[in-house]
Amino acid sequence: MTRREIRDNAFKLIFEYLLRDDPVEVLYEEAKETDEISVNDEVKKLVEGVIEKSGEIDEKIGSFSKTRGIARISRINVAILRIAIYEILYDDLTPVNAAISEAVLLSQKYSYKEDTSFVNGVLSSLAKSLPMEETTANA
Repeated sequence: MTRREIRDNAFKLIFEYLLRDDPVEVLYEEAKETDEISVNDEVKKLVEGVIEKSGEIDEKIGSFSKTRGIARISRINVAILRIAIYEILYDDLTPVNAAISEAVLLSQKYSYKEDTSFVNGVLSSLAKSLPMEETTANA
């Protein structure tokens, strides 16, 4: 499974998690049963990392979203932003620019056109706030 496929499957699970009160393990089981979402150890690692850090990530979203509070952001965009910010802040293997580009691609695929600019703007603002060595260390 490519990194893009891992991210896409993780996005679907995180979005589903935002819509339901079920434990993530239930979502994994349902994904296996329906065979619509591929779940492997890398997908689980990304999903569980995002869920674990969601409080910190949501604070970042709130501080870099100039126009909307976290409660006013669609769940699709929250899921996309959470993955990208998790990768930017906690995944040393994903370059900052790659995380932003992949989030924009997810947004183009699953969200409204206007939301793609919003996602890009939030992530670009976050990237500009990082120390220069962080943005180039992953590149």
